[in-house]
Amino acid sequence: MANVIHRDVREVVRDEMVVRDDIAAFIAEEGPRTIPEIARHLEHPRHEVVIWVMTMWKYGILRDTGETGEDGYCLYDLNE
Repeated sequence: MANVIHRDVREVVRDEMVVRDDIAAFIAEEGPRTIPEIARHLEHPRHEVVIWVMTMWKYGILRDTGETGEDGYCLYDLNE
């Protein structure tokens, strides 16, 4: 497994404002996506994407569809 640099959580949280629009645009264009799919698209580690997606879910930007993707992870879609 490749070396993963773990940034301070405060840095990751600050980046949410920057990547939020990228995540929303990706889901709007491609449809519901899992955290691993979003991570691959953004080229960021999954553990960072979890924080961003959960923040977006908490504030009602994203919703859990109740379904899972091919990779077994929950699918997230834009909340209408």
